[in-house]
Formats: sequence, structure tokens, C-alpha cells
Amino acid sequence: MSSRRPSRWFRRLVVTLVVLAVLAIVVDRAAAYVAENQLASMAEQEAKQYDVRSAGTSVKIGGFGFLPQLAKEDFSKVTLTMEKPTFSGVPGEDLKVELQNVHVPRSLLTQQSGAVTVDATDLRLQLSPRELGRLAVKSTGLEGLTMTVVDGRLHVKAAVRSFTVDVPITPEVKDGRVALTLGKLADSIPAPVQDAIRSQLAGGITVPELPFGAQLTGISVVDNSVVLTAVVKDLKFNA
Repeated sequence: MSSRRPSRWFRRLVVTLVVLAVLAIVVDRAAAYVAENQLASMAEQEAKQYDVRSAGTSVKIGGFGFLPQLAKEDFSKVTLTMEKPTFSGVPGEDLKVELQNVHVPRSLLTQQSGAVTVDATDLRLQLSPRELGRLAVKSTGLEGLTMTVVDGRLHVKAAVRSFTVDVPITPEVKDGRVALTLGKLADSIPAPVQDAIRSQLAGGITVPELPFGAQLTGISVVDNSVVLTAVVKDLKFNA
């Protein structure tokens, strides 16, 4: 009988530790859930200041363990996602914001006032080529201009002086605008028409103010969408 007692004691110890570990995980997750909802609400309110709306906003807190990070009031990574956002009246497909080194006061967990500050923020806004084309029309005055993605490349289509142009176009960010570089136009298009098209597109596209005051840094084509990347300096959410 005495030889079994140590094994029973050990089993009880293991079970107790497992139960405590599960409880710790449950408590940690519950606290994280409250904080994520609170941060999502704060982000929505802040986004409205920039005329940004979305079908739904969610926040995911990364890093190892919520409560240990909360004790330090410093979270290594927080991801904000806004579904079907609109900014300055422009509809987007998806908006994702990666926040690094997020300083969150513990008072926010109990719905009290406070401010969230962020050391570094990277923004990724996904648009349809059609919406980028509409922005191009507003900026260039080329009525009827449309954009599509063909074989992974952005194409622009427009009618100028009875000539129809359908050509690859390379977008890039210059001085906060989206510059447009046309590919080779068909030889059948007269030089004056080619010059007119290039001249109208030379000014590029003015992108409306991005969420959270982000500064445009890049543009790329991903699958059938156009992705704008941007950074935010000294982001702060007030509650």
C-alpha cells in the first residue's frame, strides 16, 4: 500500500497542475477577449475621424500570453482588421493594420479612460482595380478610363480621339501620389495621341487621405486586387 501512495500523489499533482494551467489559459483568453473588443471599439471611433467606415472591425492581440504583456502594459503585436472599408467615400476590399509595440494602460480593461500609443504602424489597404481606375479618372480627367488586372499586371483601357488604348501600366508611389508608367502603345496609334495619353497620366493619381493619417509608401498588384501600403507615425487611440 505504501508504495502506491507516491504514485497517487504524483498523479494528483499532475492533474492539479493541468487544471491550473487550463484555468490560467481560460482567464488569459477571457481578459484578451475583453481587451480586443475594447481596442476594436476605440479603433472604430478613431477611424471615423478620418471618414473611414467598415462592415466590421476586429482586433487580434499577438505575442506570448495576454496577462504577462498586460502587466508590462506593452504588447509586441496587435492586428486590426476592417472588412469592406470605405475611406473618403472610396470602397475598399480589406484593410489590415499591423501595430508593433503597443502600449496599453491596464485601466482600459475595466472600461476606464486612457490612451493607447503605438511605436510603429504598417497599413495594408486592398482595392479593386475598378476603384483605382475611378480615382485615376478624377485625377487625370480621362473620362471612360478603366483598369483591370491581366496576367498579374495592371492594364489601363481608355478611348482618346476615337482611338482605343489597352496597355499594361506600372504604378509606383512618388511624393505621396501613385505615378503611372505606360507600357508600349500600339504602333497604329498616332504619336500625338500617344503623347496626349502620356501627358494626361503623367500627373498620376491623388489618393484620398488614408485611415489614421497613414502616409502612402507603396503599391502592388496581388491576385486580382491592388494593394496600397502605408505607415503611420505616432498613432494614438484615446478612450
